Amino acid sequence: MVAKERRTVLPRPDGIRVGTSGWSYPSWRPGFYPAGTDPSTFLAYYAERFPTVELNTTGYRLPAEEQFARWAEQVPEGFEFAPKLPGQRLGGLGAFAERVLRLGDRLGPVRVSLKTMRDEGRLELLLGSLDPGLRLAFDLEHESWDGIEPRLAEAGVVRVDDLEHPAPFRYLRRRDAPDEELAARLRDVREPVYVYFRHDDEPRAPAHAARLLELLSAP
Repeated sequence: MVAKERRTVLPRPDGIRVGTSGWSYPSWRPGFYPAGTDPSTFLAYYAERFPTVELNTTGYRLPAEEQFARWAEQVPEGFEFAPKLPGQRLGGLGAFAERVLRLGDRLGPVRVSLKTMRDEGRLELLLGSLDPGLRLAFDLEHESWDGIEPRLAEAGVVRVDDLEHPAPFRYLRRRDAPDEELAARLRDVREPVYVYFRHDDEPRAPAHAARLLELLSAP
């Protein structure tokens, strides 16, 4: 059974979803989570404040199907998880898609992480093997991937942190605090945007996410 919609503390600008890279961090208590908060309630608390989160645990091991269903039950209608897929592990792509789809309408974009040098054969294999219903954002860290954006656009997928090339949506990952310049750039984007602040041991990521929501909601 899907959880009932909860109160949203921070405004959610239309078309822009802001969150953090993960939520299950005891070091965010206190600071983001109140002192004494039970870790089993972290996700529900987080989902009252932000509309999306990166699901990084899927990049290390693939949880059972039941776990995805439990996560979906803990968040309100409209909340989205962005699972991580390690692009260097090509086995089990079918199982990955089958399990993340258990999130139902709580499934957001899938971040495909590739840390190695450019390998277009691997890219094509991923594009051809993954469920076409998944929204894919390729996190291509090596500079040799520069220039691949037209091929991604042709396939209907996006490159993480790219705001310039044609794409059905945008996916940004940041560590620095947001400012007015970032908020202005995001307001000008026509496509849906997902912005995730990367994890620190200190609760800076949720503070940055909250600040960006405030900037985006300012008159």
